[in-house]
Amino acid sequence: MRISALDLKRQIAPIRQELDMAIKDVIDSTSFILGKAVNTFEENVMKYCRVKYAIGVSNGTDAISLALLALGIKAGDGVICPAFTYYATAGAIASIGARPVFADIDSDTYCISLKSIEKVLKNKKKYKIKAIIPVHLYGQCSDMDGIMKLARKYNLKVVEDTAQAFGAEYKGRKAGTIGNCGSVSFFPGKNLGAFGDAGMILTNNKAAAERARILRNQGNKTKYIHLMLGRNNRMDGMQAAALNVKLRYLDDWNKKRQELAQYYNNNLSLFAVKTPFVAEYSTHIYHQYVLRIARSRDGMMNYLQKKGIDSRVFYPIPLHLQKCFRYLGYKRGDFPESEKAARQTLTLPIDPCLTQKERRYISQSLKEFING
Repeated sequence: MRISALDLKRQIAPIRQELDMAIKDVIDSTSFILGKAVNTFEENVMKYCRVKYAIGVSNGTDAISLALLALGIKAGDGVICPAFTYYATAGAIASIGARPVFADIDSDTYCISLKSIEKVLKNKKKYKIKAIIPVHLYGQCSDMDGIMKLARKYNLKVVEDTAQAFGAEYKGRKAGTIGNCGSVSFFPGKNLGAFGDAGMILTNNKAAAERARILRNQGNKTKYIHLMLGRNNRMDGMQAAALNVKLRYLDDWNKKRQELAQYYNNNLSLFAVKTPFVAEYSTHIYHQYVLRIARSRDGMMNYLQKKGIDSRVFYPIPLHLQKCFRYLGYKRGDFPESEKAARQTLTLPIDPCLTQKERRYISQSLKEFING
């Protein structure tokens, strides 16, 4: 049996006719960049997230960069982000000339640690820290009350990296709508995935929204009149058309992910593995279902892969130990929880389309490895 982390063909098949019609509309209208489909998707996301502004952009990485620029972050400014996340978070900071300033993670949620942020802020002047990017990792929210309290105390901007948690809620508010801005990725493998690259900025700040719209479109509001040094970060109409269709199914898919996660939890409750922790302040939409294995992590992952089960590590090398960030001067041991998570975590397939037979096969394979 072969079980992939996410079978997009299986996901698309039941809604293929709707998708084909939506894409046909874009072709017929020839609105391939921005246009009606993007406007409609922005409106639908505003309603879904209960946020005042949604700005469609080219991808999730650019959403972070543009959000920072829209909030006035400049080259040389320091931006705090977790050491344990995907490269794009820190890469987006560096791409505008700002400095990634790493913090450690919470051992339970894998999201950024408030204590670590406070420790970093003791050197606020040294690093010229102007913003924080909490990453809602794996599908649940960071402790946003604590983060916003620190942001107010130190006069910092907050950009929520919502790439893995679009649709999750923090105390009844949608992820990405609590800070100054939220950034979203619609990479095809996300819970809500496009048919290519696409992203979005969420905000309740009118000035930031207006600035982001100008920045994404070559710095112009009116064609050929450039108000600032902008970028080419516009959303494609094709991607918006597909996302408009898929958004209607997102909550159902997320519910099925939650049900599958509970199935795994129930079947692993008697074994020496740490199943995902869910903070009381957040829902969890399980972009990834992550186990923590104190010993034999690689052995378990290799065994599952040999059984045809797509098990992976997100992420094997923390950002402070990546070669591309060597210039920042960090060393091994600086962020122990991030390094421990990199050594001990692995994922199980959390595809909402998994059959009961596939679920049982995964569960049985895990038990076979654990029992030796």
